[in-house]
Amino acid sequence: MSDASPETPETPTPRLVGPVEVIGTGLLGTSVGLACRRAGLEVLLSDVLPEHVRTASGLGAGRARQAGDQPQVVVVAVPPDHLGQVISDVLTATAGTDTVVTDVGSVKSGPLAAVSSHPEVARYVGGHPMAGSERSGPLAGHEALFEGRPWAITPHLDADVEAVETVEELVKATGAVPVWLTPHEHDRAVARTSHVPHLMAALTAGRLATAPPNHLALSGQGVRDVTRVAEGEPTLYGQIVSANSEAVLDLLGEVRHQLDQVISAIRTGDRATLEGVLALGAAGTRAIPGKHGRPARPMRSVWVSVPDTAGQLAKLLAHAVESEVNVEDIRIDHDPARPVGLVELVVDEAHAEHLLDSLESRGWTTHR
Repeated sequence: MSDASPETPETPTPRLVGPVEVIGTGLLGTSVGLACRRAGLEVLLSDVLPEHVRTASGLGAGRARQAGDQPQVVVVAVPPDHLGQVISDVLTATAGTDTVVTDVGSVKSGPLAAVSSHPEVARYVGGHPMAGSERSGPLAGHEALFEGRPWAITPHLDADVEAVETVEELVKATGAVPVWLTPHEHDRAVARTSHVPHLMAALTAGRLATAPPNHLALSGQGVRDVTRVAEGEPTLYGQIVSANSEAVLDLLGEVRHQLDQVISAIRTGDRATLEGVLALGAAGTRAIPGKHGRPARPMRSVWVSVPDTAGQLAKLLAHAVESEVNVEDIRIDHDPARPVGLVELVVDEAHAEHLLDSLESRGWTTHR
């Protein structure tokens, strides 16, 4: 019998120890820096605009990169038109090292194609956090921007396994949830869930830009919901959509075909076709994942008139809590002609009537 003691399993060495360099200190870059600093990582910042670096640094997102700094990971957060070139430049500048290069670009096939022949391409792993804002610049950054949000990781066939795992650790350090896709799958997915919806919102909002004031007086929450994302910065979104042209054009072709059907149906009074299109749209809303990524449950909106004075919204929510009905979502619509807001409480369909009865018994005006 051997007297050798059994080997103690080695504790895995953390792959992500830093520093993390962020190139581009706009909304996403600054938010990456802030999230990494919150996780205890050293962050280096660089940008073609020194004032952006100063602002991001002042917010606590990291410090300006200096000569001699050796980042473990470089996150490229520059505008889409420059992604491929900057990623290539970083791979060249870090040749012979283990530095991992990733990015936060909205399109993945284009940047990969731009660096696919680079001798250091194995150290590049694409990424895309599904988080953002209509605001831009470092002042819009926030350490919790990625908390609980999906972050696509899109490794290519030649990517180094350790590089992929390091990017996964980076994503988790920011509080985001890794979602694994190929670059091609990613671009099809964002065209469907982001780029084409943005174009549809812009087209709808464009019909309002020159509308007569008396038409706009009828604006309600519905048109605000449909057009909200159209506020995004046009130059940035122009770059994003152009960079994903193949996937976007495929889906726009489907939309155009269906729009022709709608036009024909309305012109000829073909209610069956029109209702079919509307039914497909309703089915699409139900296909969107529900809370915590679970299958969507039947929901119902409970509408309540709330005086536009301090403390009234808090009072309403307190009464909703007392009813023991969980409010899944809340929206507020402000009618310009009256001093009240119409608050929409979205709840499980099975509990809606109980909430209505409970609020009415406490003196609230509801809309059934």
